[in-house]
Amino acid sequence: MAGLFDDVIGHKAVVGVLGRDVAEPAHAYLLVGPHGVGKATVARRFAAGIICGEDEQCRSRVLRGLHPDVVLVEPDGRSAITVEQARNAVALANLAPVEGERKIFILEEGGAMNDEAANALLKTLEEPTASTIFLVIAESEDDLPETVASRCRTVVFGRVPETDVAAGLVEFGVDEERAEQAARISGGRPGLAISLATRADVAAFRNVWMSVPLRLSEHPGEGFRLTDEVMAAADPLLVALKERQQEEAATLEAEGGLSKAAEQRQVRELKRATIALHVSGLEILAGFYRDVAAAQLGGAVRNPDIPMPALTSVPPRRAVHDADRVMQAIEAIEANQRPQLALAALFADIGGS
Repeated sequence: MAGLFDDVIGHKAVVGVLGRDVAEPAHAYLLVGPHGVGKATVARRFAAGIICGEDEQCRSRVLRGLHPDVVLVEPDGRSAITVEQARNAVALANLAPVEGERKIFILEEGGAMNDEAANALLKTLEEPTASTIFLVIAESEDDLPETVASRCRTVVFGRVPETDVAAGLVEFGVDEERAEQAARISGGRPGLAISLATRADVAAFRNVWMSVPLRLSEHPGEGFRLTDEVMAAADPLLVALKERQQEEAATLEAEGGLSKAAEQRQVRELKRATIALHVSGLEILAGFYRDVAAAQLGGAVRNPDIPMPALTSVPPRRAVHDADRVMQAIEAIEANQRPQLALAALFADIGGS
């Protein structure tokens, strides 16, 4: 459909499938993939195509969250989608659309449904009304009960290749060098890359993380100091997101008021972006150790700006071990361990190994 996914970076196969489905959509979709790769962006545009067709004004209302036939179901507070919210969605699903032929429910944090909420939603997924469509977004099918996931058409989002992210940013008018820097740090997450592309601090963020291996020591205090430094390096890169949130809040205030749910959504969005930056930093660090092992074993180096002395600073076996330990820290942070603790423990371990 013309123009529907024009501002989506990457995911050509996914948007091709969904673009064809706009005319005759399934009753439920499960969009899965890593945080920040664009699942929610694609879901909203898919919903706009189904509801609005080629009507640009209608599409704009959907994308701004102002269309009555597109309902966002999100966690109550900062925790989970509750059974009451699921029951409310089921009740609304049984009502006729307000303006068009279909009503769409978007669960942007579908993995936050508790078991009771999932069970409340299950019957509607098993016996859907002809006018109702559910778009459930999660990082993995395992985040949902199998009974729910099996009743949805699963659409898998992967990380977008760095070259595609950079090219997409350039098309948006970003300077080529800054686009490449943002793409490299984003780790295949276009949403994060778009936020980073407006910041002049991107190179500094990468430099801080690349300097970590040569500054580690057996002294525990150094690990805590490095933790504070790498966490502080993320702060300037969150400015663009915070500015956008302020603009959104001002718009909502002008259109009737900023709801508590909208405030909490922004809090969760900022938290996810912060975690994504910590993970990106750790991936930069893992890339350093990967290059150390590759350079000494005759493999290709992905970061050509690493000085040769640094590439021989750690034996290959230890470099592989350290890279594995970095990946464990990523898993810990993505599992909601406090970043300060996960990073300090990591730096203490690989500094003393």
